[in-house]
Amino acid sequence: MLNSAPSAKALTIGAVITSFGLVSAPLYAQAAAAQPQLQRSPVAPRIELVKAIVNEAYDKFKNEKGGKNADYIPVLAKVPSNLFGIAVATTDNHAYSVGDAAYSFSIQSMSKVFSLALAMEELGADTVFQKIGSEATGRPFNSVNAVVDMPTHTGNPMVNAGAIATVSLIPANTPDEKWSKILDFYAKAAGEKLTLLNDVYQSEAATNQGNQALAALLLKYNRIYADPSQSVDVYTKQCSVGVNAKQLAIMGATLANNGINPATGQRVIKAENVPHILSAMMTAGLYDSSGAWSWNVGLPAKSGVGGGIIAVVPGKGAIAVFAPPLDEQGNSLKAQKVIGYVAQKLDYDLFAPASVGLPASIGRGK
Repeated sequence: MLNSAPSAKALTIGAVITSFGLVSAPLYAQAAAAQPQLQRSPVAPRIELVKAIVNEAYDKFKNEKGGKNADYIPVLAKVPSNLFGIAVATTDNHAYSVGDAAYSFSIQSMSKVFSLALAMEELGADTVFQKIGSEATGRPFNSVNAVVDMPTHTGNPMVNAGAIATVSLIPANTPDEKWSKILDFYAKAAGEKLTLLNDVYQSEAATNQGNQALAALLLKYNRIYADPSQSVDVYTKQCSVGVNAKQLAIMGATLANNGINPATGQRVIKAENVPHILSAMMTAGLYDSSGAWSWNVGLPAKSGVGGGIIAVVPGKGAIAVFAPPLDEQGNSLKAQKVIGYVAQKLDYDLFAPASVGLPASIGRGK
């Protein structure tokens, strides 16, 4: 099988921490303690092959132009549009990055994946599904009409209305407690401390009237489960968390590794919840171009208007790309091209027979 790893020993957690700086000091001890429990995925890719393909993709697309930064959040328009970074993390704790993969940017809507995961951890998948749903809207991510027209009104956890409702579901006594719980959960998924980008938060909070309107409309339909204004504020904060592509790749690899962070060995997400999360990502992770993404790339993914996209390859790992210019749907143009290229070269398309080791000639796009 093209992607199957040889029997050589995987890098130790300590080696990866030393090489890539992925885990902060407090979590290093935790990672070391957890190391004996880590099990190698039988389908983990060969890191040498992954590195080669990632380097090819970087060289192929680094000079591509097109798209523009999000400007409805003023601070995002000021991010240098030539920034470009790629990071990969595998389920057996290998990591590789190239370009501006250490540049911190706002997580934006990629946060929706992990707040969904937290809500499911707290309440169970069935409750979250009943309260939020998981149907594609076929509308822009901030659509008012989708809230009115869809039977669930919330649509799914990957659009703004559904994401705000998801935040409102997370149990907490106060908004500050909820925010702390969310930030701590993101940190567990990333394997290191994450922080709020206050300039992004202030810029978004001053321009989030559309999200406030969505929350008020959800209240009309009894589909928001805490104070609407407070829920929007916590949602705005979660979108303003700073991450880099390396951290995002680890967060994605945690999903690929059945909920266990491959760098720390800590279980972050219950194994039974992972398929539901990946399903939601496939359904609506790239908004109203999710169908085209599924058709052409075939991987669960989530974009953010800050310029990032994270894609998960179950059992194998994740790839995160940062490049700020977006297409009309709000997805990074360059990131889409990179992930599509890597997925095709490594037979990652989940709908292609080659992804499970059958002859590559059977797969799509060959």
